[in-house]
Formats: sequence, structure tokens, C-alpha cells
Amino acid sequence: MGELTAPWAERLDAVLEEAARLGFLGGGPAAVHRDHALGFVAVVARTEGHVVDLGTGGGVPGLVLAAALAPRTVVCVERRARRAAFLRMATVRLGLANAVVEASDVAALIAGDHWTGAGAVTARSFGPPAVTMKAGSALLAPGGLLVVSEPPADEDRWAAAALHGLELAERTMGWPRLAVLRLRPAT
Repeated sequence: MGELTAPWAERLDAVLEEAARLGFLGGGPAAVHRDHALGFVAVVARTEGHVVDLGTGGGVPGLVLAAALAPRTVVCVERRARRAAFLRMATVRLGLANAVVEASDVAALIAGDHWTGAGAVTARSFGPPAVTMKAGSALLAPGGLLVVSEPPADEDRWAAAALHGLELAERTMGWPRLAVLRLRPAT
């Protein structure tokens, strides 16, 4: 658990290339997006329980997490209907029975209370830090990890983490650069 075989990598790359052609994923080779998502896998593999990926878009890191962490449930949250439909098609094409696509706004997902208590929440290009922390903390179980892709240089992004019950647990060095925030248990 936590790694991809060569056939999985090729299948994911084909899906990510299609996502890029549709405008659901940024530029660059699919392998670069997949490898970036594998950085999330390395951190999330240390947790337990289901995983929620905020704003999955064209499939990263959600589809990569589902492929690498099966049989753990990975919830891919995407509010845009076309992207959510693409993700549903991709999960079927890839045979990812452990991936669930929620075509929903994050606020509605939280209000529904179905996917709260996550062991990990991931976010790559989801939104500003305050929005990401609010959503992540509402979905996490105590002790759970919010794993967020970081820009090249922005050291003060997580100063308000305590306001959402989070603490900066670590920053990965090198590439991909990730911030890992832990939800403190309620006191």
C-alpha cells in the first residue's frame, strides 16, 4: 500500500492526459502531476480511515491516492459538474472501487456530515489558506492530517491554523512541497 506499479502509473497518466486535454488539469506532462500526487500519498499513507480530497478537478491527487492506497476509501470532492462526471468515468475506467466522487460544494458536504471524521484531507490548488483550513478541520477526525500543496515560498500561510484547531505538524522539503497540519483533539 502506498506505491504504484508501472501499469498503474501508465493507466493514471492516460487519464491525466485526457483531463489536461479537457482543461481540467494544468500544463506539463501527466507524469509530473502524478509524481506530485505521490508526495501526498507518502504522507497520507501514515494515517488511517477515509481520505477526502478537496477540489479534485482533473484527478490529482484524488485518483492517485485511490490507486495507491486501495482499499481505503478516497472521496474526490468536485463541485463542477463536468469535472465530477469526468472523475466518475475515470474511476470506472481505472477500476477504482474505493474512489467515491462527490459532485458537491464542500460546505454542502460538511453539512451532510457523511464524510466527516476523515483520517486525512488533501488539497492541491483548492483555495486560500483560511478556506482550506476551515474546510479541512470540519472534515477531519481529531489527530487527522490536512495535507496541502505549498507554493515555492510563502512561510506565513498557516499562522492562523490554531483558529481552526490545527497545528503545523511538518513541511516536506524538496518537491513536492507540502504543509501537513494536524487537527488537535478537543479539550
